[in-house]
Amino acid sequence: MKKKLILLMALVCLSQVIFAQMAKKDTLQNASMSAELLSFAKKHLALRYRSGGTSKKGFDCSGFVRYCFSQFGFALPHSSAAQSSHGQEISVEKAKAGDLIFFKGHNSGSTRVGHVGMIVEVGSNYVKFIHSAWKGGVRYDFLDAAYYKKRFVGIRRILQ
Repeated sequence: MKKKLILLMALVCLSQVIFAQMAKKDTLQNASMSAELLSFAKKHLALRYRSGGTSKKGFDCSGFVRYCFSQFGFALPHSSAAQSSHGQEISVEKAKAGDLIFFKGHNSGSTRVGHVGMIVEVGSNYVKFIHSAWKGGVRYDFLDAAYYKKRFVGIRRILQ
């Protein structure tokens, strides 16, 4: 009986070690994929904005996000509102590079999602994101900019 108990305890400990290593590996793979995704997105800086655009000829915000994620095997819809229902909701405090950030459209009084970007960097007091904007095309912006701060809706994590 003692031998069975010792064997059982050893198996439990071993399985916990294996699970922890697998979780660490998954975290590293997701961090690597986020870095690759954002590196890919960065290559498109300054491409022009195009309403309904989904290619290098021009992107709208959701078309840009969809295009970037599709290059890594993720299928997202071509609508910022529809994209906002994918993934897991994340607080600003837990946001990380690769998460999607959502905003209201031009009308800050609306409750509807109308814009999306990808978070590239999170600091102690800032969130930097890349997106395709009507003014400037694919570019970086910050959540604390007045325009985006008053339109902020939420953050979703696609890359678990």
